[in-house]
Amino acid sequence: MTKFTKKDQISSSWYEIDATNAVVGRLASIISKIIRGKNKTTYTPHMDDGDFVVVKNIEQIKFTGNKFQNKKYYKHTGHPGGIKEITPEKLSEKKPGEVLKLAVKRMLPGGVLGKKQLTKLKIYSGNNHPHEAQNPKIIELNKLNDKNVLRK
Repeated sequence: MTKFTKKDQISSSWYEIDATNAVVGRLASIISKIIRGKNKTTYTPHMDDGDFVVVKNIEQIKFTGNKFQNKKYYKHTGHPGGIKEITPEKLSEKKPGEVLKLAVKRMLPGGVLGKKQLTKLKIYSGNNHPHEAQNPKIIELNKLNDKNVLRK
């Protein structure tokens, strides 16, 4: 018999990640697993039982290869001929955290659940953030080869 988690049984914790010299896609996959709750043994696909993630030093994030200049993000205004494109280089000048946020958003499920889970991602430039009171657990990206770093 499969046991499902109920709303009153959900407990969220906080994690802090330093994005210095981190590759965007690899960091986004780690963050999306935590936000969805896939690092927990009580993972339920239709419930929002993930944890909060605070990412700091977002301005020092990296792309592999020439993607920083050559990759393109597209959006459409809804009007004829209204397709717009922007590179990560220009996007990070305007909004530094938007590149990582887009990568994580595309790894989450679509719809209401994905939007709710995306609000658990907090991105900050620099080393300081206003979530020190939550005592976030620090995740060191260079130690993630150990399989049990994210397990509870």
